[in-house]
Amino acid sequence: MLQLFFAVAFSAVPLTLYVPPIRSLSLFVGSFQQLVGHITVYTLRLCPRLRLAYSRIVTPILRTHLRHRA
Repeated sequence: MLQLFFAVAFSAVPLTLYVPPIRSLSLFVGSFQQLVGHITVYTLRLCPRLRLAYSRIVTPILRTHLRHRA
């Protein structure tokens, strides 16, 4: 069991070289939060417009389809 532990531990050590230090991640995290904030504002403004456009396109189609069925 101890041999398995050391095998897993030493195989994971090279992976730590790919993880950047925390001090360089803070700029990335700040930029990502700012990007998410802009996307959220844009999406909240866009959703009502998309719903309105969808209803304006689909409603006449459904009305004509239901008239021909009855």
